[in-house]
Amino acid sequence: MLRILINECKQEISSFNPVIANYGDFLTDRGDDILTYHRPVRSEIGGALNVFDASPNLSLIGGYSARGITSTGTLSAKAFARIAEEFLAPLHTNSFDAIYYSLHGALAAEDVDDCEGYLLEQTRSIVGEEIPIAVSLDLHGILTDRILQHSSIVTVFHTNPHTDFFETGQRAARLLLRLLNKEINPIQIRVPIPALVRGQELITESGLWRQWVQQTIAFEQSAGGLSGGFFIGNPFTDIPDLASNVFLVADNDATAAIQLATRIANEFWADRALMQQPLLSLEESIQLAASATGRVVLVDAADATSSGASGDSNAILAELLRQRCTRTALIPIVDQPAVQACIAAGLNTQLTINVGGSLDPRFTSSTLTGRVTHITDGCLRSESHGEAWHAGPTVVFVSGPYTLVITSRPVSLYDRTLFLANHQHPATFDMTVVKSPLCQPQFFNDGAQHVLNIDAPGATSANVKSLGHTRARRPLYPLDDNFSYIPQPRVFQR
Repeated sequence: MLRILINECKQEISSFNPVIANYGDFLTDRGDDILTYHRPVRSEIGGALNVFDASPNLSLIGGYSARGITSTGTLSAKAFARIAEEFLAPLHTNSFDAIYYSLHGALAAEDVDDCEGYLLEQTRSIVGEEIPIAVSLDLHGILTDRILQHSSIVTVFHTNPHTDFFETGQRAARLLLRLLNKEINPIQIRVPIPALVRGQELITESGLWRQWVQQTIAFEQSAGGLSGGFFIGNPFTDIPDLASNVFLVADNDATAAIQLATRIANEFWADRALMQQPLLSLEESIQLAASATGRVVLVDAADATSSGASGDSNAILAELLRQRCTRTALIPIVDQPAVQACIAAGLNTQLTINVGGSLDPRFTSSTLTGRVTHITDGCLRSESHGEAWHAGPTVVFVSGPYTLVITSRPVSLYDRTLFLANHQHPATFDMTVVKSPLCQPQFFNDGAQHVLNIDAPGATSANVKSLGHTRARRPLYPLDDNFSYIPQPRVFQR
């Protein structure tokens, strides 16, 4: 029996979120509990298990899993030290022939910029150079030399918004089995591009970026290809390696892969300005929404909890109040003190609360009078892929035309899970505040009269010049402009 160890560490952070993340911001599992959790879930590990379980000669070892409850601010040094120790512990206590790691790529701690690279480097120091290690990553990960130096083969999401978690895990598992059977000789190629990009042109179903992603997929599926993708990184993880990256893995001969990756990088660089999100001011956005006759989606990507923001922005709510907008609005917000006040008052009791700005001091709270219409424990299952989410005690608070779903802690908002679990359907409101840069269109955008991308303040603003990068290697577009770029492929072979 061939033995495969399975570990997981997935988290994405924003360096501009002032709230430092701690160990309690992760859900952890060990041993067979990891396999039990993921088998019915459309996650990367779920996909890998789908492949491994079909092979009768395999023995699977659940090692350690740390899954961020949602994206956060920078991870504390103490928390990462504990996670790293627990992540690496199964390497000392188990015997195995290969490793599969489900990672993200945009996790940074106070004292470690490249957490995924660190975990892989430490793994190699324990298991040696011969053990095959397959890794799956998010395309918002920041691909580094250290990740590629210490992995055997990497797979990456092909979709944005992400719908191929399961398939990415399947691809990693298949390649790992081929490595174990000595059928392939992977050569990994990384071409960094000093550009930060956000916006609708990065939707893989319709955007300009689609053509380059499809070319990497075509290479992956070709006779000489093994894996491929395009990392656009996470503009909010302010570390020296922050960049976009074309990524290809060739089998035995890298010549064609290097040529293709270089060409894609040049084409992408030439069109970089087209891949910036146009934004409307808060004032203009609410004016448009107020005068609309149909449903409006108000995109507050600056407070995207799935990208690392704190979730407590009330900027759109404050502007609705200022303009005295009477159209109905559904608004998510993180505010534990407001939740506690609502629960203390009880269902259907009128009360006045302050909401917003409980975590990020750039926001000033708004005062609302209304009623609590629903209270839950905040335990959710994502409609996208079935993962367990934990929002903590949650209330629905109705104040005039505004319905707030207030959580104790942030959860991802790239689908309708939070709203539907609290009996609020976005289609029944004139306006919905969506705190995510990109969602599958059927969740919010389909049938909307306007989808307004708003230039609001926040830790994950698409207005990346406003964020205040201090550590990213420069020059870096659009923080800098008028500089030349020549692709420099980097090749990694074990």
